[in-house]
Amino acid sequence: VGQKPVGALTFTTVNRKKSWPDETVKRLKLIGEIFANALDRKKKDQALHKALSEIKQLKNHLQKENIYLKEEIQLEHQHVEIIGKSNAIRQVLVQVEQVAVTDATVLISGETGTGKELLAKEIHKMSPRKDSLLVKVNCAALPATLVENELFGREKGAYTGALSKQMGRFELADDASIFLDEIGELPLELQTKLLRVLQDGQFERLGGTRTISVDVRIIAATNRDLEKAVQTGRFRQDLYYRLNVFPIKVPPLRKRPDDIPELLWSFVREFGEKMGKKIDRVSQRRLEALIHYRWPGNVRELRNLVERAMILSTGKSLQLELPKHISQKTDRVLTLDAAQRQHIINALETTGWRVSGKNGAADLLDIHPKTLESRMKKLGITRKLTKS
Repeated sequence: VGQKPVGALTFTTVNRKKSWPDETVKRLKLIGEIFANALDRKKKDQALHKALSEIKQLKNHLQKENIYLKEEIQLEHQHVEIIGKSNAIRQVLVQVEQVAVTDATVLISGETGTGKELLAKEIHKMSPRKDSLLVKVNCAALPATLVENELFGREKGAYTGALSKQMGRFELADDASIFLDEIGELPLELQTKLLRVLQDGQFERLGGTRTISVDVRIIAATNRDLEKAVQTGRFRQDLYYRLNVFPIKVPPLRKRPDDIPELLWSFVREFGEKMGKKIDRVSQRRLEALIHYRWPGNVRELRNLVERAMILSTGKSLQLELPKHISQKTDRVLTLDAAQRQHIINALETTGWRVSGKNGAADLLDIHPKTLESRMKKLGITRKLTKS
């Protein structure tokens, strides 16, 4: 067929030599051509069915990507740039730039509300996979019974109510990146399956036996102390080491107070555009109160505070309603020395009264340790005095 042999059909005799008549040879060739054409048609039909199946799978994959992207677009109504120029956040951004261009697994740790997801987006945006999806999964937001189904997919009939086959997030993230938020909440029984994906890039769908291979870059985040979770048996040690290839620790907002004014104005502009309001003033006393606040909810708490203030504000000045536990302490106006003294004491208390070294008070305040010691002496700051 098409000048290519697809098989052989022969007649022979073993008892005596025989010359086959031309008519018989022609008939034999005709029979061979019938078989050859039938085999060729079957081969082409199989190739066509395979191509149609691949097209169908690709179409389903694209539809799921489209649905996922639409969901993401609906949720992306927040500030998407990292704000801040403090040493603490600059060090984090340097790490982001270092690891983004690789395919290394990244573990981002930090308190709730510090912007771990934002950093994951930055890593993906700067990576070779930037033209593909960053697929996100919040391991804490899903019931344990649904996490496996969400991550690895399911086959039809895998359990009661599974009426169709479903692609998991790891399949969706093939040749892309996946962000596993709150990885510390992943059930122990699924940690083994995740470990296999990290090691071999392979898994099976829920209720399935076929091994699926993927090429996925994993970025994980947690607000838990995973080392402690390993010690208590709540997190697999081997999985922790696999995830902790390149750790990034996000500083809490209280360790980057110099960034608070810039963050505040960024949120003011964001909500101002949405609400059609123009705010150009913030009370200096209230701004100082925000700087001295410890922010247990971090950047997210500040954003929520600004959003509420923007709703309440009717003029050009931002009507900030400070939390009671900080507004009561800032009713009186402090002198410049008193404000500086209190600011230094807050920094020292945050660092356990460690002046120099990494994450010491001088590092937190972005000044030289000798300069800080000089100011402490000038302002009469000693640990004994603050206790009395």
